[in-house]
Amino acid sequence: MSATLIPADDPSPASDARSETPGGEDCVLTRHAPLRRVMMLVNPLSGGVGEGAAAAAEAILERYACEASVVTLEAGQFDAQIEAALEARPDVLFVLAGDGTAGAIASRAGADGPLVAPLPGGTMNMLPRALYGTADWKAALKVALEEGAPQAVAGGEVTDGDTTRAFFCAAIFGSPALWAPAREAVRVGQLRLAWAYARRALRRAFSGQIRYSLDAQPQRRAEALVLISPMISQAMDEDTGLEAAAMNPSDAAQAFRLAAHAVLDDWRQDPAVTTRATRLVQIRARSRVPAVIDGEPLLLRQEATVRFIPEAFRALAPIPAAAEDSV
Repeated sequence: MSATLIPADDPSPASDARSETPGGEDCVLTRHAPLRRVMMLVNPLSGGVGEGAAAAAEAILERYACEASVVTLEAGQFDAQIEAALEARPDVLFVLAGDGTAGAIASRAGADGPLVAPLPGGTMNMLPRALYGTADWKAALKVALEEGAPQAVAGGEVTDGDTTRAFFCAAIFGSPALWAPAREAVRVGQLRLAWAYARRALRRAFSGQIRYSLDAQPQRRAEALVLISPMISQAMDEDTGLEAAAMNPSDAAQAFRLAAHAVLDDWRQDPAVTTRATRLVQIRARSRVPAVIDGEPLLLRQEATVRFIPEAFRALAPIPAAAEDSV
């Protein structure tokens, strides 16, 4: 499809939304980058997407002067469709899907692939909120097209055994991560299951410490270890590494105090928290390690390695990104 941008809040003539390229082609002209070829992948099965999302996306993109295509991901065809989209090398690849799918596509694109714009189509939407500051995918699409700029996004890779998972916002390791399944069960109305998860989390609280080593330094113990990307962290000025925050509440009272700090002010100031930058993390535990990686609850093996990736992929997003306050 190809059409002229006519923003709903912009009464200016349609020609103002076009940019004539040296080859004579029209394109979307953001504040920082011309976009000639735009592609969007839509997963209608994601919780925040729905069956009509692909048609709605086409209607929106028809208002922009670019060559645009919308591809609906189909069960059993995900890998082939994603690979074809990356090989097509559009100027920007929008992804309207859940957190896991969006993160996996961004990771596969890498630093040398096309610009990736992950739109909020899941439940947590950590990465889209960090980039665009909204859980409305239509608003995020508009912001990316009209205000977006190419920018490198740093992140991390978590490896346990033969499995490697990327994250671009935050990863939590340790018994506090056990509360994530309980929270999700409450969200979908499965109260019996939520209670079972909560009882398990309570049994593990303050007793299942993990051992960790930052940049080959001596091992330490913590109730939880949180690794925060430079895009999210308010404590790091440069992409020198992940912000590592070790949390050691010794009892329920300290845990509640830490929660209050997280709500009312900077949780980093709590005496139960220590932070520093790191590029390589080794994690060990006596049993499998509960984790939440960019909002996705997981159970890792007893040993895991986390590496800092200075340029995990290139995003199309406003500068600066919305970052920690929106997550």
